[in-house]
Amino acid sequence: MAGEMIKEVRPDLVRQANAGSVEAQYNLGVLLSQEHSEHDHAAQAVEWYRQAAERGYAMAQYSLGVMISEGRGVPRDDEAAAAWFRKAAEQGHVMAQCSLGVLLVSGRAGTAADRSRAVEWLFRAAMQGCAEAQYNLGLMHTEGLGVARNDAKAADWYRKAAENGYAKAQCNLGMAYAEGRGVPVDPAKAAQWFYKAAEQGCADAQFNFGLMYCFGQGVPKDEHKAVKWFRLAAEQGDATAQCKLGVIYAHGRGVERDDAEAARWYRLAAAQGDAMAQCSLGVMCAEGLGVEKNAAEALEWYRRAAEQGYAMAQYAIGLHFAEGNLVPRDEAQAFDWFRRAAEQGYVKAQYNLAVMVAEGIGVKRNDAQALAWYRRAAEQGYVKAQVNLAVMLDEGQGVPRDASEARRWYQRAAEQGNVQAQARLARLEAAGNGPAAPRPAPLRIRLVRPVAR
Repeated sequence: MAGEMIKEVRPDLVRQANAGSVEAQYNLGVLLSQEHSEHDHAAQAVEWYRQAAERGYAMAQYSLGVMISEGRGVPRDDEAAAAWFRKAAEQGHVMAQCSLGVLLVSGRAGTAADRSRAVEWLFRAAMQGCAEAQYNLGLMHTEGLGVARNDAKAADWYRKAAENGYAKAQCNLGMAYAEGRGVPVDPAKAAQWFYKAAEQGCADAQFNFGLMYCFGQGVPKDEHKAVKWFRLAAEQGDATAQCKLGVIYAHGRGVERDDAEAARWYRLAAAQGDAMAQCSLGVMCAEGLGVEKNAAEALEWYRRAAEQGYAMAQYAIGLHFAEGNLVPRDEAQAFDWFRRAAEQGYVKAQYNLAVMVAEGIGVKRNDAQALAWYRRAAEQGYVKAQVNLAVMLDEGQGVPRDASEARRWYQRAAEQGNVQAQARLARLEAAGNGPAAPRPAPLRIRLVRPVAR
């Protein structure tokens, strides 16, 4: 059908192609590959491209490589695509040189990644002004792929591509200025480059530009403008931006607080595997915020996030097992989940783990281990851990008594306004190095909602 249509529209082109004109064969391939109708004419486009490509026509060789690499009209075959890219590249076709370089660096060309050859082909294309090749050379210098890692050279290649209007390079150059990678930190320049890329629809840049407005870096702080850019990225399916919008609606920052809208954005991000969104949606389901209260769904979202190593979700599951909330009470399970979060440095899990070990809850009592976990939480500034650590040092539990160090931890807790520490510190000072008051009961904590709220 496509052949009949083209015969009617461009009979001269068909005659020339059948007569062996490689330009006509190539142009027929272009027409067929771009045609929008209910029929897919990609296979016919491939055949016309192939006829011209086999006679050495570089543009057809490149286009045939593209069709094969994308699996359009023919089964996808990266090795065959690379072979056609190479033929065109050796004739100086710039985009073929770039495409071949990308395939080589990824190892998709049928062999292990050949990064040194990838750099050569990308460099050839980049020196001819190919922005995509310049961008990819920037990535290779950022990651140290085929070249020594060099942030300054990466920024230089990003700049070349960015000045050629390549949105991803503009975004990466903005990140370089934001973080001082290969260039001096300059929030204003970061914002300028993020804006250029964001205007072209780059979701990463839209999200980053929203962050600049959110924190007032390089631009005046403006939560309403931040929401605008986060939304643009989120509507493109960017999971991080979707999660950020969930946080924004849950807190009412730059928008009216709306738990249902927060839950909707969290759900979109969670479905894409965003662990923070999964945990936050778990909180919403557990507490009935913006959604029907659903214990089973809450636990499922917590588990998904926890299995990705998200510490807050691991802590949340531990707390539910400890309190018998959503699930039957199981102190051994609670201990295991607290331990997972604690080993990642989650301070509340470290504190709860210390309490359980100190009291023999779900595990055999062990003062030395309790002391170690209290210390780890205390060193992060967690005041309840500082108090209990001081008490154990003061009473010589799990360690020889050390009134001097106990005084130091009481002091740190007292400086944070802890009344118990202030009273014990005063009593310790009054008694010199004598025995302190009886040890207080451990301080249990409950799940707060820093993510959802």
